[in-house]
Amino acid sequence: MPRFDASQIRGYYDKQTAGFVALGQGGGGGFIHRAVWGPGVADRAQAFHFVEDSIAKVARDRSATPGSGEPPHVVDLGCGVGGSLTYLASVMPMRGTGLTLSPVQARLAHGRIEALRLSDRIRCIEADYTEIPSSVAPADVAFAIESFVHGPSAVAFFQACARLVRPGGWLVICDDVLRAATGARAQRAVEQFRRGWHVNTLLTHDELIAEARAAGFAHEGTTNLTPWLELGRPRDRAIAVFVAVFGWLPLERTPVGHVVGGSALQTCLARGWIAYELTRFQKLT
Repeated sequence: MPRFDASQIRGYYDKQTAGFVALGQGGGGGFIHRAVWGPGVADRAQAFHFVEDSIAKVARDRSATPGSGEPPHVVDLGCGVGGSLTYLASVMPMRGTGLTLSPVQARLAHGRIEALRLSDRIRCIEADYTEIPSSVAPADVAFAIESFVHGPSAVAFFQACARLVRPGGWLVICDDVLRAATGARAQRAVEQFRRGWHVNTLLTHDELIAEARAAGFAHEGTTNLTPWLELGRPRDRAIAVFVAVFGWLPLERTPVGHVVGGSALQTCLARGWIAYELTRFQKLT
């Protein structure tokens, strides 16, 4: 059983999304995921687009039906406020569908799509990505950016993706994976991350690939993004001091739990207990 059910994940994002958008570094662009200063990145805007640009490389020039000339259908599994889909629609021909558990996020995404006049090409709906509505067309490319870990189980996620992604289509997951988190300090930090960020499914790299393979997906490559993250910024150091001072309190279960979880994640990434990876799979025919 997952430690956080769908209603708890929904409540977490209903409560936190406004703060993520207002205070997060990528909120103005609708991005509530991490900046990645990978190869070729020259500024912060490009850093926030790095993951989407990697997905675009997979999706670009892929037809809904090979040879048909139709633009690909791209599905965002955990779409937030629609930042990734609207960006992708600005750089390539595509049709898109976003799914989020949060009605707050769905409403904000709808407003964003309308404001950018993209409603004829993309939509975001309130839905569970493990129970995808039949109204969602088969995906040529599906992706999950920092949403996989919230799912109730890897089995449920990949089974839903197996039904969604057409044979020969692609699935991209960008999220945290567990490394060698041994010892009391590592385990305590990982547990703080799990509780603070409502994490259910934190797998190792090999476990992720095995679960995908069992559902009919072939592993086509993984990029470790961890070396290109921003770790130890002044803001992060200040939060770490706060957590150290008040760490004896059960802060993970309070409104600042996501801050505690984020600080623990920073520690885990810096120590090599967790890695941030982008992994590509192709659906077998």
